[in-house]
Amino acid sequence: MKVDVAGVEFDSPVLLASGILGSTGESLNRVLREGAGGVVTKSVGTEVRKGHPGPNVFADDSGEYALNAVGLSNPSKEFDDEVEKVEGTTVVSIFGGTAEEFADLASHFEEYADCLELNVSCPHAEGYGTDIGADPDLTRDVTEAVVETVDVPVWVKLTPNVTDIAEIGLSAEEAGADAVVAINTVGAMAIDTQTAYPILGNGEGGMSGSAVKPIAVRSVYELYEALDIPIVGVGGVSSPDDAIEMMLAGASLVEVGTAVKDDIGVFDEISRGIDEYSDEKGWSHDEIVGKTHEVVKEAEE
Repeated sequence: MKVDVAGVEFDSPVLLASGILGSTGESLNRVLREGAGGVVTKSVGTEVRKGHPGPNVFADDSGEYALNAVGLSNPSKEFDDEVEKVEGTTVVSIFGGTAEEFADLASHFEEYADCLELNVSCPHAEGYGTDIGADPDLTRDVTEAVVETVDVPVWVKLTPNVTDIAEIGLSAEEAGADAVVAINTVGAMAIDTQTAYPILGNGEGGMSGSAVKPIAVRSVYELYEALDIPIVGVGGVSSPDDAIEMMLAGASLVEVGTAVKDDIGVFDEISRGIDEYSDEKGWSHDEIVGKTHEVVKEAEE
């Protein structure tokens, strides 16, 4: 199922989320070969960062969630050596501490990107991410600066760690964003009961995995009610049914992250599941997206 979102065509509505296997061109191409309709790179900033001390990733034995506090480690602009190797639809994720830094990175990576994804939502890097994305005015400033700098579509990745995600989404839309992405990880923490120390080297981190899916679905649903631009859903998707649920809430595309650690073939499985659901229901992609809103309104009439 090919999908056109904001003028960019994807081979399927299932993409790789930022932060997973997104550090090298070869790993991104491997994901594309496994059936992803496009890939989002790991976030890149204006300066080389080592990130937070380890351990910076923790997977709970329940399999329901994972925590990470990587700390936005990245090679900065030298990452273009890897991005230019990618042989498919590529979304380059960038982060900065100011609108000027975002615009500078956007200008540098524009030639390598089909889209840019603005990370204003990482919950564990002081001065970046949520420190910007929790403020509608700062989100607007960053989005406007990038939109005015580049000619490729601009997506804004939103944080769930706010009181009203639709308010932040509207700021991005009014500033010219072509789509929003919801959600980034949820602020979280785990403690080793034997040592009494936090498990993550940074103490606090962000939670992903199946446990966050209901939060992501609710966020997509609220954004669909408030915005006119497309929504990309991400958070806890590991099966065709998860992806379809996200699309029914209003997502035009779905990104998959944590589930990749268990099975890199999950992209093809989810894509085929969406196709089968579309055939079974007789609903096109556009008819699936936001269907729940239509059903609820019909029931209320």
